[in-house]
Amino acid sequence: MSGWDEGAVFYSDQAQFPEDAAGGATTEATRRHSVQIKFKEFIRNFEREKNVFPYRESLIENPKFLLVHLEDLLSFDADLPSLLRSSPADYLPLFETAAADVLASLKMKVDMEEPKTEEVQILLTSKEDSMSMRSLGAQCISKLVKISGITIAASRVKAKATYVHLSCKNCKSTIDIPCRPGLGGAIVPRSCGHVPQVGEEACPIDPWIVVPDKSQYVDQQTLKLQENPEDVPTGELPRNMLLSVDRHLVQTIVPGTRLTIMGIYSIFQAANSSASHKGAVAVRQPYIRVVGIEETNEASSRGPSAFTPEEIEEFKKFASQPDAYKAICSKIAPSIFGHDDVKKAVACLLFGGSRKNLPDGVKLRGDINVLLLGDPSTAKSQFLKFVEKTAPIAVYTSGKGSSAAGLTASVIRDSSSREFYLEGGAMVLADGGVVCIDEFDKMRSEDRVAIHEAMEQQTISIAKAGITTVLNSRTSVLAAANPPSGRYDDLKTAQDNIDLQTTILSRFDLIFIVKDVRMYSQDKLIASHIIKVHASAHAVSGDNKASKEENWLKRYIQYCRVECHPRLSESASAKLQDQYVQIRKDMRRQANETGEAAAIPITVRQLEAIVRLSEALAKMKLSHVATENEVNEAVRLFTVSTMDAARSGIHQQVNLTGEMANEIKQAETHIKRRLGIGNQISERRLIDDLTRMGMNESIVRRALIIMHQRDEVEYKRERRVIFRKV
Repeated sequence: MSGWDEGAVFYSDQAQFPEDAAGGATTEATRRHSVQIKFKEFIRNFEREKNVFPYRESLIENPKFLLVHLEDLLSFDADLPSLLRSSPADYLPLFETAAADVLASLKMKVDMEEPKTEEVQILLTSKEDSMSMRSLGAQCISKLVKISGITIAASRVKAKATYVHLSCKNCKSTIDIPCRPGLGGAIVPRSCGHVPQVGEEACPIDPWIVVPDKSQYVDQQTLKLQENPEDVPTGELPRNMLLSVDRHLVQTIVPGTRLTIMGIYSIFQAANSSASHKGAVAVRQPYIRVVGIEETNEASSRGPSAFTPEEIEEFKKFASQPDAYKAICSKIAPSIFGHDDVKKAVACLLFGGSRKNLPDGVKLRGDINVLLLGDPSTAKSQFLKFVEKTAPIAVYTSGKGSSAAGLTASVIRDSSSREFYLEGGAMVLADGGVVCIDEFDKMRSEDRVAIHEAMEQQTISIAKAGITTVLNSRTSVLAAANPPSGRYDDLKTAQDNIDLQTTILSRFDLIFIVKDVRMYSQDKLIASHIIKVHASAHAVSGDNKASKEENWLKRYIQYCRVECHPRLSESASAKLQDQYVQIRKDMRRQANETGEAAAIPITVRQLEAIVRLSEALAKMKLSHVATENEVNEAVRLFTVSTMDAARSGIHQQVNLTGEMANEIKQAETHIKRRLGIGNQISERRLIDDLTRMGMNESIVRRALIIMHQRDEVEYKRERRVIFRKV
């Protein structure tokens, strides 16, 4: 035991004494280094199949950026995705550094020379469901989030500094300080670290000046993302979220695109804090720094359509049934009685024809436009509301409350940066879907002209405030309108009843005149149907069944639009050619007989309309070829809608015998005597007065129509007649 206490000093590292700061930093550095090595191993060694290394090959093919699936990362190492999700701002730069190192080593193997390290941008994607924009809160700050929406605005590209080069104005020493990514700035030190020599003046406080030419920059752009219209709760305004994209993601998105994005939910100090928030130092504005973008499929707002094998089998089984067309039409607005042809037209509109790209770059639209024109209370608006609920993408708007800019696109000045940016309107937001426009006749004519291009060319051209661009608006238009006098008047010509310009009418594939016919048997059926609908409205079980059926129809439409693009068969093409020539011949003969052109022109656009209808009918049955049967049904639909509308109303020259012409002249003389120049009287009272004098009511009406066409009398509101001097 001798000498047991001599010389050496012993100690133990006790648990109650914490590590010093330097030791903690070392541990953190070691952990970060080990994570970086794991990222390198993942890029180098991840195999999707045997001897297939997708990320290594992708990096060699495109060294600028690397798209990483979080599911692949999870299968390689269970800890890495959770680290990226919880603190992406810390670990994403490590991932990018690891990718740059791997790229440099791969290049060195190929070129056998020392390459310079290039920056690689890591883009993340995942198959998880996106969360609602409304559920983003303080708990999500600095975490990885995934949301979907529709871009409504995109700013110009700016240069954002990654490293700011500072120079001291006193001693001229320089430093480079890093900038926070996204919308964050750089923290400039208050003092210079230079130690003054004897007799040298010390550097003052805040001596640094920025040298922009020697700083490092990346491209940056801000986007505004709005909730998808179908995700907004009833009665709420849609929420917006500011997005910041940089490097290779800039200028990839135009307003109106539907997106699903992954990003870091961050905060920034708004530059233009209002007076009320001047003292609120701790209040910050949220934004998302985007680290991955998926453009969603045009047929669906929820990413590329994922159909289960069971669903696909069910759809194919349904399409193979001989009465599939009839079954689909029965599912269209089942609460509306009658109007079978209108329901068939709405079904064609929902399925749509095939979009075609010609070799010379011309694009032919596949979307079908339908106009419902007629009496009040004939369920026109109900059809529009049904389509809004059933179409995968739909926007409902009313003609009186819509301006040209609201339907197409508007240029808005940003309050903070004072620069102009574009916001897409209803036609842009509904790209790949349906726009329902109610009260179409109440729109101002200059606003109606704005949608001409969107209805035929399916683009919206903008040249305002220095912004010149073209936006996509590949939409179907379902419009509802009333005649100028409120009700459809059979004693008027077609031109007077359809008070819309020829240019807009030729863009509608089908024009239905919906009349409120007074028939005892039909009125009884309609009354019993409506009472039944009202009586069974509160049946909950039926409600669930209806919503399930509606959802099934929505999915089926989605599947058909994605999977099926029919074309006309040879025999169907020949038949359609003969039919079109015959229709033109009939319309020419009618124009010669009546001496006036048809209110609705029959042009090549109408031929294309029949082609689109044939394709839509084939698409309902998941058939890739439109046969003669489809062409026959398309021509029948066209005949009962547009052709009937073109032939509707009375014509001035029809069935005028010499005796009738004489009676009409007498009636005109009596009307002129009864009305002084500039005086006005209600039409009903004038007709009653003349019938009491022994004249026939239909002759008086016809005389008024002829005088109106000659501009001798004028109709004011509430059907008041004014005699004008001519």
